[in-house]
Amino acid sequence: MTATQVQSRRLGSIGSIIGLLALIAAVLPHWVLPVIYPPPPVDKVVVDTGHKIKDRIIARVKGVEYQEPQQEKPVRRTLSDSLSITAISLGLLAIILAVLALIFREERLLAVVSAGLGIGAIAIEVSFFFIGVLILIAILYLIANIINLF
Repeated sequence: MTATQVQSRRLGSIGSIIGLLALIAAVLPHWVLPVIYPPPPVDKVVVDTGHKIKDRIIARVKGVEYQEPQQEKPVRRTLSDSLSITAISLGLLAIILAVLALIFREERLLAVVSAGLGIGAIAIEVSFFFIGVLILIAILYLIANIINLF
């Protein structure tokens, strides 16, 4: 390459910006949305769950199928779902742009940054899912331990 030739940076730059947006969308629902839309108090959730269980038991005893009342999703849940899908989609797009930047022989640093940001955004989303699964397993193990199943 001569001193007058400049490597293109278009795809790597676009991929890096999209990867950064993906990272922001991955972090936003887990740290910012709970501040804006706080979750309901634990006692309310427990009482609502108790009522649902009671209604299911009554329906089963009567021999009818339980029809759960239609409720709208809270704004917080809708935003969280939308941002999670957006984060994964933008992360994949950033990875695709990084691969295209390497194929078209653009600057490697921007391609690596783009891929890293995309992978990071996807990893954050997947890690929060696995943390939720681990918490659920721990709660089930605790309940099983309390009723002496183990």
